[in-house]
Amino acid sequence: MTSQVLAPRYSELALTGPLGSLDAYLDRVSKVPVLSREDEQDLARRFRDHGDVDSARALVLSHLRFVVHIARGYAGYGLPMGDIVQEGNLGLMKAVKRFDPDIGVRLVSFAVHWIRAEIHEYVLRNWRLVKVATTKAQRKLFFNLRRLKKNLSWLSPDETRAVAAELGVSEHEVVEMERRLSARDLSFDPMALDSEEDEVHAPAAYLPAPDADPADQVESEEWEDDQHARLISAMQSLDERSRDIVKSRWMAGEAEKATLHDLAAKYGVSAERVRQLEANAIKKLRGLMLEPA
Repeated sequence: MTSQVLAPRYSELALTGPLGSLDAYLDRVSKVPVLSREDEQDLARRFRDHGDVDSARALVLSHLRFVVHIARGYAGYGLPMGDIVQEGNLGLMKAVKRFDPDIGVRLVSFAVHWIRAEIHEYVLRNWRLVKVATTKAQRKLFFNLRRLKKNLSWLSPDETRAVAAELGVSEHEVVEMERRLSARDLSFDPMALDSEEDEVHAPAAYLPAPDADPADQVESEEWEDDQHARLISAMQSLDERSRDIVKSRWMAGEAEKATLHDLAAKYGVSAERVRQLEANAIKKLRGLMLEPA
């Protein structure tokens, strides 16, 4: 059958309209005919050379059942199967876009990498609130560790070495990933519950505040009192004009804060002279406050 006839035929099978459920979708894709090698290559060349969208659609539709087959292998992660299939379909479309029929392999062999890659990204993004696998070694362990474990108990030292050797990772990475997979997510903030009987204490309810140490609080208060007393004593050592300049420039509220020109007019000197008096007064205050008690 030529691609001019085949592509429109597959277009008629497009999954348009609501399907109602995942089972209905699976039933529909199972009825899409599988392409022969010759038809597949003919459609792929028409899409590659002429940008024929109907040919690309036919290639995608004919391989949707293959995506479902791969997606079923990720059912154990507790994520919606419909979403996993959808992510796999995205990978299939990327594979069709990059497929070269002259390589000599079937599309199904080429697409498996793209389908799994999209599903892997989806699983890693949504399996936990906190990412458990970010490096290449961690991703490899995430998708293979449960398969390699002989039972539900923790790995023994010998089993850990065997898993590390098979996957080409370190023993420490195996132990760390096993710990991550065994942990569970816990919200830091407490959730609103209907009754006290259902109350679950989140970390925010019992973790101490950084400043909760009474000794630190007492030390901080004593330091502030000492600095305040030193400042008052140092201010008394200034002459009346310098003290007034410092108070007007640094201790008054934003609305009452005086400018250099205001103080210059008040004391009958230049603004530069006021600036000098201010700098000298602050320097003297700093020296007096840093003196040992």
